[in-house]
Amino acid sequence: RMQVQRVVLNSRPGNNGAPVPENFRLEDTTLAADLSDGEVLVRTLYLSVDPYMRCRMNEDTGADYLTPWQLSKCLDGGGVGVVESSHCSSYAVGDVVTSFNWPWQTHAVMKGSVLQKVNPQLVDGHLSYFLGAVGMTGLTALLGVRERGHVTKGANHTMVVSGAAGACGSIAGQIGKMDGCVRVVGICGSDEKCRALVEDLDFSAAINYRQEDVPARLKECCPDGVDVYFDNVGGVTSDTVISQMNSGSHVILCGQISQYNKDVPYPPPLTVETQEVLQRKNITRERFVVLNHMSKADAALCELSQCVKSGQIKVLETVVNGIGNMGEAFCSMMKGGNIGKQVIKISE
Repeated sequence: RMQVQRVVLNSRPGNNGAPVPENFRLEDTTLAADLSDGEVLVRTLYLSVDPYMRCRMNEDTGADYLTPWQLSKCLDGGGVGVVESSHCSSYAVGDVVTSFNWPWQTHAVMKGSVLQKVNPQLVDGHLSYFLGAVGMTGLTALLGVRERGHVTKGANHTMVVSGAAGACGSIAGQIGKMDGCVRVVGICGSDEKCRALVEDLDFSAAINYRQEDVPARLKECCPDGVDVYFDNVGGVTSDTVISQMNSGSHVILCGQISQYNKDVPYPPPLTVETQEVLQRKNITRERFVVLNHMSKADAALCELSQCVKSGQIKVLETVVNGIGNMGEAFCSMMKGGNIGKQVIKISE
């Protein structure tokens, strides 16, 4: 038997509550090393924390495709690791594998059927990118823009991204630019993030919603109005952007992080004013769930890999070390403490 550490759900956040590190608990446990047919033993390299997980902390996630985390049970999410022993013909020792339901453990026994083998060359050896830019996050950004954004080259489109310095927003803005937007404006929560967007990722402008007058700055940065809005946050920020959108424009409804700590249905109800603007200006706003577009995933991941390797898409990452810091990293990410994708490095 081998000694492993794992993270379990210690408690659920209070009503309308922000998560706290005490909601998570680190435990020592043992793993039976004998594998059944079809199983592999994996060593965890990186784990991901993402905003959608806040919904999984509730007894009811509010989304049919998300199961709630159970109290005192090991948590799970995006992970990448390496096969250490295998009773599954599809995997050999040393294979790098990933899964959307990776247990928050230092080692785990997993069914081969829930894993996907990945090629480290796709990310130039940056294996954590399989959790971000060349994984679910990148897919969400690329397919969200392509399926819902209707960006047209030569049409002088302006795109606004909220949560722009987060894992998904930082890539979505770069894809908007790549696909032909003449202006990409990011909204985020610190001057440091604004600098990263403009200097590192080549956004046209960035607005710090905590410090600046967002309606005035938006007018300044988007003199021709807004044609595409990649919405990661919802709430007041989104009401402001939608009020400045052009007729026939498109909202890509990707996330509503400003609302996740509240007990409201997903997507949360809009104000009457915002509903009126959407109708009057014939603005499309459909929820985007990447899992409904997985037939396009392989081609999209291939394109993301090429763009990342060529430097056309730059990847921002915040890496924290050690499984004991999963809860802290999650809570920090929910408050905007990360720039780019928040990942936790579990082992070498």
